[in-house]
Amino acid sequence: MSLYPKFILTTDGHLRLGMVHLHRELLEPQDHCAGGGFYRFDAVEGRLLLERESYDYGPPRWSAVDRLIVPRDYEGLRLVYVSSAWPYDEHDLTSLFGVTYE
Repeated sequence: MSLYPKFILTTDGHLRLGMVHLHRELLEPQDHCAGGGFYRFDAVEGRLLLERESYDYGPPRWSAVDRLIVPRDYEGLRLVYVSSAWPYDEHDLTSLFGVTYE
């Protein structure tokens, strides 16, 4: 089985990313998932692009969180969500949320 670059959003605002088979592999025991999707890097623009949706948890419910808690490895990148429905709108999460890096 192949590994894919996937992310989940937890209800307490954690953005968890990793190369996994299933989105649920990114969950910690205390987590409640608020959706997820896939990610890729745009090195030219300095962005972390979050795209599409999780087959198990659906699209990320950004309205369920007040702030994003992002791994420190991604500090300095602009976080952008690209919607999975036409038109493929881009949402600059860095400017929409208070982002904390851990």
